[in-house]
Amino acid sequence: MRLSPIAAAAMLALTTSAMTPMTANAAPQADQNRANPLLTKSQLPFQAPQFNLIKDSDYLPAIREGMKQHLAEIEGIANNKAAPTFDNTIVAMEKSGRLLTRATNTFFNIVSANSNDALQKVQTEVAPELTAHSDAIYMNDKLFRRVDTLYKQRDSLNLNPEQAMLLKVYHDNFVHAGAQLSPADKAKLKEMNKEIASLQTAFQQKLLAATKDGALIVDTKEELAGLSDDQIAAAAQAAKDRGLDGKYALTLQNTTQQPLLQTLTDRATRKALFENSWTRAERGDANDTRDTISQLALLRAQKAKLLGFDSYSAYVLDDQMAKNPATVDTFMAKLVPATAARERAEAADIQAMIEKSGKDFKLEPWDWDMYAEKVRKAKYDLDEDQVKPYFELNKVLEDGVFYAANQMYGLTFKERKDIPVYQPDVRVFEVIDADGSPLGLMYFDYFKRDNKSGGAWMSNFVDQSHLLGTKPVIYNVCNFTKPAPGQPALISFDDVTTMFHEFGHALHGLFADQTYPSISGTSTARDFVEFPSQFNEHWALEPKVLKNYAVNYKTGEPIPDALVAKIKKAATFNQGYALGELLAAAKLDLAWHALPATAPRQNVDTFEAKTLASMGLDIRDVPPRYRSSYFQHIWSNGYASGYYAYLWTEMLDDDAYDWFENHGGMTRENGQRFRDMILSKGHTMDYGPMFRAFYGKDPEIGPMLKARGLTGHADADTAAPTADGPAQQPAGEPIDR
Repeated sequence: MRLSPIAAAAMLALTTSAMTPMTANAAPQADQNRANPLLTKSQLPFQAPQFNLIKDSDYLPAIREGMKQHLAEIEGIANNKAAPTFDNTIVAMEKSGRLLTRATNTFFNIVSANSNDALQKVQTEVAPELTAHSDAIYMNDKLFRRVDTLYKQRDSLNLNPEQAMLLKVYHDNFVHAGAQLSPADKAKLKEMNKEIASLQTAFQQKLLAATKDGALIVDTKEELAGLSDDQIAAAAQAAKDRGLDGKYALTLQNTTQQPLLQTLTDRATRKALFENSWTRAERGDANDTRDTISQLALLRAQKAKLLGFDSYSAYVLDDQMAKNPATVDTFMAKLVPATAARERAEAADIQAMIEKSGKDFKLEPWDWDMYAEKVRKAKYDLDEDQVKPYFELNKVLEDGVFYAANQMYGLTFKERKDIPVYQPDVRVFEVIDADGSPLGLMYFDYFKRDNKSGGAWMSNFVDQSHLLGTKPVIYNVCNFTKPAPGQPALISFDDVTTMFHEFGHALHGLFADQTYPSISGTSTARDFVEFPSQFNEHWALEPKVLKNYAVNYKTGEPIPDALVAKIKKAATFNQGYALGELLAAAKLDLAWHALPATAPRQNVDTFEAKTLASMGLDIRDVPPRYRSSYFQHIWSNGYASGYYAYLWTEMLDDDAYDWFENHGGMTRENGQRFRDMILSKGHTMDYGPMFRAFYGKDPEIGPMLKARGLTGHADADTAAPTADGPAQQPAGEPIDR
């Protein structure tokens, strides 16, 4: 999900940024300062952003003033003549940069969820500045000496566990950012970081434009055969919004496969839609991303070498739960045999269905979803069109997502229409804890727009911290198709799952109970942060939850037991494809970032083709979920060498769900235990011990293979390779789906 991490607005935990000299034109004047609502703490409940007052022109001066103030605060800490203490160094840094945090937390969501040319121009300008700002902090010799002194004295400082972890995180971050490099190498790294930040921003903006331009425009309704009247009306409206009255626009989602491929019966239209998706960023125009990513991969490899690592993967994984590329490779290798076998079996079933349907063509990727759906109907008598009337978006949210949170954790929700929003479709809810106390605020932005980045994500407008006296203000952003005016928003079960997933991230943020913002809530490792979200997906099919929200939008009748049985029976259908496209993308990510610094700049087409061919998977029929050229997660959203985390944390979440099934299932007692031992911990302890304390043993892939319906297909044992290691998901960084 989305968001531009430069979103190493994570700098708020001091993880990214940059101070460049301010020009006279850039410096805000006094009267402008008073008028800019970002320059002072919001007076709205929970310090929510004042979207009714904020203008696009407010962001740049606020961010630059924030960097100026933050750097002055950091200089004060570094130059403190008193001996370093935890309070005057570490706590002081935690308190610093409040304006910068406020401005960037707000800006980076808006530039991803509701962008425009003016905001993108700001993003382009501030990306290298923020990177340089981060370098100015992490390469400040005086500041690092204070942190290093404290770290060497840590055993005698009488710190509590949270303070000890915070000190370790700071020290590791400084070292990881180059604090121990020579002055010459620091200068090299600073230049690299600025160029990397600019390339990441360029990639994001090119991809946003390419995805918009990649929409398939068709002239006739007949070309949309198979779509419902509502879907055709939505396509007509999408074309009208582009000034193409009388035509139809099929907009692209972020992934390779497109949802409408399942129902479009005109094969030529299916092929055209797939190819528009497949080549969206490879058209040789201004939005072609290939030169950008080949340069990014090269620079990242060179940066890793400068910092003492063999590859960028080794650099990134050094502070993750998996710890190193070898552990990840071993983990994913255990999944390949079962996945490849299932892919081949599924492809054979689909080819047989094509022939049974009287067609005489060989299966192609644009045929898979349509004919897989026919196979599913034949095997399980389950039709997606039967299911959708029971999944009306608002009903799913309030009587499904919220209801599950109530049953598990005692939460209740109150819609707040007095809180201003950044776009009319956004809804805001106050979240109330089981004891009646306010827990935080939630924004939901569900519908796709041409000016919104693809995918789904969660992040914070305001971070939880007892030190700062702040409660979490969190947002979920998705890209569901908006219905035509007056029509209900009926979504697929995959969309339902996405809603539960993103709200799982929100729960991780809402239950944060930390003193220090840098290790609060979702500020955890990439290969841990997806654990709570994927675990929360399980409750979408929990019987009492499903019956509460799955109600026919026309009749009010609950979903029939027979249909529920079909959904559950079909839950493991097409899992060779589902797991295969994820594995292919994850291995493609690792291949790009395993390149050594000595490797030449790669031809993207050649490198991708060679890498995909070596995977042992059915790449022809099951293409990767993301190609290199539109793999937003790894090129601009902070998941470089981290896309495997979805699979790693799926192992963790299936293990945890297995524990629930063996201990009474969905109960308040079990929910409280999960909240206390996982969701409320942030990054206050190492992840291996945290998980073992809950699960009772190391993670294992057995429950994951069982949940996928692949048990018995794997050639490897089910014990998962693990390596404990402290790490953190930078505060303020978006968490993607």
